[in-house]
Amino acid sequence: MPLYKTIKPNSCTCIYVWKIDDSFDELASEIAMTNRSQQRLFSMKSEIHKRGFIGVRHLLKEAGYTDFDLYYNGNGKPHLTNGKHISITHSFTFAAIAISDNEVGIDIEKNREKIKIIQHKFVNFESGFIHKDDDYIQQLTVIWGAKESLYKIYPHGGLTFKNDIDIDSFQMANKKTTGIIKVKDWNKKYDIGFEQLENFTLVYALEPVNND
Repeated sequence: MPLYKTIKPNSCTCIYVWKIDDSFDELASEIAMTNRSQQRLFSMKSEIHKRGFIGVRHLLKEAGYTDFDLYYNGNGKPHLTNGKHISITHSFTFAAIAISDNEVGIDIEKNREKIKIIQHKFVNFESGFIHKDDDYIQQLTVIWGAKESLYKIYPHGGLTFKNDIDIDSFQMANKKTTGIIKVKDWNKKYDIGFEQLENFTLVYALEPVNND
């Protein structure tokens, strides 16, 4: 299971992407985990979810960490014991983590037709700039992934994608935009980066860094 890609969007953030090619047994044999993680893993019924869970632990190893350095708060938000920020995602054959000195969120999604059916649940402000052209599915997937990434940054939970998060206009070729969490206690804007990985869309949200 090779490291697929490493991305450094700014001086204090590194993103690691893994393509999950090996079987669950091959993946699990190489990774030490806490008892809690083992319990979570073996309670999963889906082979895809199990492989994604293990894939994330391989990425931690690639970044110089282990499962013992990772913990979750009461809202399910992941943290590293050294105080760095971490965000985690996996979907089908890809897993990714983002590690940063600052707030960070990441999401990877398969590009699928069904996103057009559910767009009314998460598109609001963005309907003013998206276009129904050849990359319409990818545009919607970027918007979803950007909102998911920002949702992961917000520490208190309970955001609605449609009403509490806006993504600014973007061009697919530019691979970047901005987004805002617009709730009373957290009115903050973030940089958004995105790119296509085969038939998947990787999106990440970053706290802006000056003089980078």
